[in-house]
Amino acid sequence: MREAHRLASRVWPTSAHPCSRHDFTLPQLFACLVVREMMKLSYRKAEALLRDAPHWLADIGMSRAPDHNTLWRAFGAVVKTRRVNRMLDLLAGLFTHERLLKPSAAKPLTIDSTCYERRHRWRHYDRVCRKMRLGDGEKYADRPERTAEERAAAVNRARALKVRQMPKLALAVAANCHLILAARTHTGNGSDSPDFDPLLYHSWRRTRGVKDVVADAGYDSENNHRIARLDLGVRSIIPPKIGRPTDKPPAAARYRRRATAG
Repeated sequence: MREAHRLASRVWPTSAHPCSRHDFTLPQLFACLVVREMMKLSYRKAEALLRDAPHWLADIGMSRAPDHNTLWRAFGAVVKTRRVNRMLDLLAGLFTHERLLKPSAAKPLTIDSTCYERRHRWRHYDRVCRKMRLGDGEKYADRPERTAEERAAAVNRARALKVRQMPKLALAVAANCHLILAARTHTGNGSDSPDFDPLLYHSWRRTRGVKDVVADAGYDSENNHRIARLDLGVRSIIPPKIGRPTDKPPAAARYRRRATAG
C-alpha cells in the first residue's frame, strides 16, 4: 500500500479539482483501490477492510477510511489512459531497478486479449429471475408468432448490438514476473491484430530486453511479423491460422511461411 501511494504521488495530482473537499488525495485513494483489487473485494467490503486496518491508513497519511461511494468515484477519476501509461512507465522502471524484469526465450513477452460482459449481472442470472416471476402455465419462451426469418433477423440484430458494445482489453505481460507492460482498451469484438503494434512497441520501449514475443492466432499477420522482427528486432511467435484451413503454406508471406514450417 505504501509503494502504491509512493508511485501514485509521482503520477496524479493531490486532488482532481481545486474546489474539491480535499478529504483524501488521489494517491491515497489509488492506494486504497490497489488493496481492493488485490483482495478482489467489492467497494463496500473494501471500505470495511480499511476501517478495520487503521495502521494501513496511517502509513499513507489517512485518518479514516473512505466510504464505498468515494472509492467508486475515485476509480473513474484515476483510471485515465495518459495516467495509466505513466504508471506503467514507473512500474517498469522499478522492476528493472530491482532486477525483476528479465525477459528471456523461456519467459518471453506474451500478448493476448479478452472481452467482458458490459453489465454487472450475468445474462443467465437475469433469465432465471424472469422465469421465477412467471405465472402458472406460462412459458418463458412464449412470443408472438413470427416466421423463422424474422426470428433469425431479430437474433442477429441483438447479437450485433451486444458485440459492438462489448468491452475489450488487450495486454502485454512479461511472463517471468507477470508485470503488465502495455494495455489497450476499446469496445467491440473486432480483430486482435491492430493491437499488436502498439502493445509490442510500448513493451519494447519500457524494457529494451524484449527479445521474443508470443501471441495467439488472433494476431497473425505478415505485417505484425515484420514490425516485430525488422523494426524492433524481436522474434515473433504467432501460429499462422488466420484464413481458411488449408495444408498449403501461406503464399507471399515469408515469416508466416517460416512459422508454418516451424
